[in-house]
Amino acid sequence: MDTKDQMQEEDMIQQEFQNLLNDYLNSSHRKKVDIIEKAFNFANQAHKGVKRMAGEPYILHPLAVARIVVNEIGLGSTSICAALLHDVVEDTDYTVEDIEAMFGKKIASIVDGLTKISGGVLADKTSEQAENMRRLLLTMSDDIRVVLIKIADRLHNMRTLAAMPKHKQLKISGETQFIYAPLAMRLGLFDIKTELENLCFRYDFPEIYTEIEKKLHESKEEREILYKEFSNPIREKLATDLPFRFDIAARIKSVYSIWHKMQTKDIPFEEVYDILALRVVFENEGMTELEERGACWRIYAEVTTLYKPHPDRTRDWISTPKSNGYEALHVTVMGPGGHWIEVQIRSRRMNEIAEKGLAAHWKYKSGEGQEVEEATEFDKWLNVVKEQLEKPGPDAVDFLDTFKLNLFASDIFVFTPKGDMKTLPQHATALDFAFNLHTDLGIHCIGAKVNHKLVPLNYELNSGDQVEILTSKKQRPQPEWINFVNTSGARGKIKSIFRKENRAFIRDGEKQLEKTLQEIDLKLDADNLDIILTSLKIKSKDDLFYRIGKSKINLNGLKELFKIKQKNKWVNYLTLQFLVPNKKTGEKEMKKVDAKTKTIQLTDDEAGTLYKIAECCHPIPGDEVLGFRKKDGTIVVHKIDCPKAKELKAKDGNSIITTEWVTHKLLSFPAGVEIKCIDNVGVLIKVLKVFSHDHSINIYRVQTESDNGIFYGKIYFYIHDVEEINTLIMNILKVPEVKEVKRLEE
Repeated sequence: MDTKDQMQEEDMIQQEFQNLLNDYLNSSHRKKVDIIEKAFNFANQAHKGVKRMAGEPYILHPLAVARIVVNEIGLGSTSICAALLHDVVEDTDYTVEDIEAMFGKKIASIVDGLTKISGGVLADKTSEQAENMRRLLLTMSDDIRVVLIKIADRLHNMRTLAAMPKHKQLKISGETQFIYAPLAMRLGLFDIKTELENLCFRYDFPEIYTEIEKKLHESKEEREILYKEFSNPIREKLATDLPFRFDIAARIKSVYSIWHKMQTKDIPFEEVYDILALRVVFENEGMTELEERGACWRIYAEVTTLYKPHPDRTRDWISTPKSNGYEALHVTVMGPGGHWIEVQIRSRRMNEIAEKGLAAHWKYKSGEGQEVEEATEFDKWLNVVKEQLEKPGPDAVDFLDTFKLNLFASDIFVFTPKGDMKTLPQHATALDFAFNLHTDLGIHCIGAKVNHKLVPLNYELNSGDQVEILTSKKQRPQPEWINFVNTSGARGKIKSIFRKENRAFIRDGEKQLEKTLQEIDLKLDADNLDIILTSLKIKSKDDLFYRIGKSKINLNGLKELFKIKQKNKWVNYLTLQFLVPNKKTGEKEMKKVDAKTKTIQLTDDEAGTLYKIAECCHPIPGDEVLGFRKKDGTIVVHKIDCPKAKELKAKDGNSIITTEWVTHKLLSFPAGVEIKCIDNVGVLIKVLKVFSHDHSINIYRVQTESDNGIFYGKIYFYIHDVEEINTLIMNILKVPEVKEVKRLEE
């Protein structure tokens, strides 16, 4: 690099540092500029000459993380310094002791915490994943700022992910979806959580992302007209009737949220009616907490005199805030043109907590501009999670799954018979509640009374329920209880009880299964286990071995299962799923994968040897897919949005292989459609005619039922690619009686 380029680069770095200082000086924190300058100069010198993947100086990354820390999370000088120094110990010869000598114990402690969980929350091997997760959570209890800075670091990495190869993009987005986005939500960083989800979606499904973004742009003018028609009467009424100042703004649903709703509700973009929401934020200066609540309900009353509220869509998070500190009053009302529109009502204090999460919550608890050690709103959730840290058990993947339950869960509020309120994750059951109160109550629980009515152990609780636990000294935990609970605390306690009792059954079951498979010349390997687990719909191999050991599974039935598979193995579409490659296949796969991009082409002649199709999601050519290399070298191809693939992306990201379909319609793949029709005579014959006469498609199963004049059908068949199935669906829709057709994702 010549002198001119070096000077330009240095000017760019200095300008970015000045931007950081300006952001800090415009914040409400105490102005400790000297230590920030010292941290920047130290980091700049330590990273001198080092470049990021995109080619820019490395120091721009810690500067960007520091700006996120101050602007989007609201932290002060200690956190800014730690953000600037967060990669120094990991990437250079400096030690934590060097940092402590120059910047003090607190900053060094945060940098040390960040270094310990570096390389992503999830490392390359599952045993390391669990260890890194424990480090992450333990660091939360020491100083939550470590995790907040780590989230800022991940946000900037996601913003600059375009410079990475595709397989790295998929690995990083998988980790982000699995841990960082829900963790940001738990910490109250809603805007960051939304952006992380959006960025993950953008890299996983670039074409769908662009399509939804385009539709949002095309409908922008229509939304602006609706916003004006809806908001102007509210603005005028509040300005007339309220004695305090307020702001009104539109909130537009994110691309990811729109797509998620389209998927869960099975609707097109045009039927997502809650893209627009209205946010009213009022000034609360000088108000007590009680006066703030009163102001929220007053605005609610003003809005609902103009527009009729939806009877089931009022959400009161001011009386019972969320565990991440979120407070607001939401009401959905009928707006102009028959549109349901949500109105969110917050004070300025509530709004800052909603945008900056627990960092803002601490500020209000401890005084303006001061950073504190811990957050009370976070403590209850953290205590539940920390129970899993002490004895996470031997299965690292199971530990991660258990932790994930805590991240994704929303909260409900239930009451004891004496009226004490308890916070539980959404979908918690009566048995969860029993274990939440006390382990002994859970162990001896035989049922519960919810609102004075007797309910079973697996009854799902709702907010406001009053719950009385019924016990018996003779009761002992039963194996099926693991399916009755939805909280990590209860699941961990039940598994701990059975782990001791079940080891003998598991060992015996494994031996029995191995012997049974040997009788039909098969091995007890990962592929055959996958087939058995999928067929029996059992989640874990230990559960399978246990059931065999307890004689709950007929091993002769498993023999028959594999005989059926063997009979069909010469058919192309089944060969794809069940042919197990030998050692040479693994060697061949290693040669075929492009070393730089980790990309492989999915061709007709190598189906079943080089790659196989995942049974969980049945991708077909044209689907967005990715591959995972197994230990024997086989590549298993999943749809990119397959739940199993999402899990693998996060847990085993280094095994990701970028895949490209290069097929020529020589192979058939299993697929299915679900239809909904008016139940007229001969409607099924008309639909089947589309398959046989118009497309010459081979059907292998049909399921039908009729209910009150509506005919429902599921048709399973073999198809060549996505284009063919889309054309098929369009032609089925031409049958007059057919009202809905959708591709089955099972």
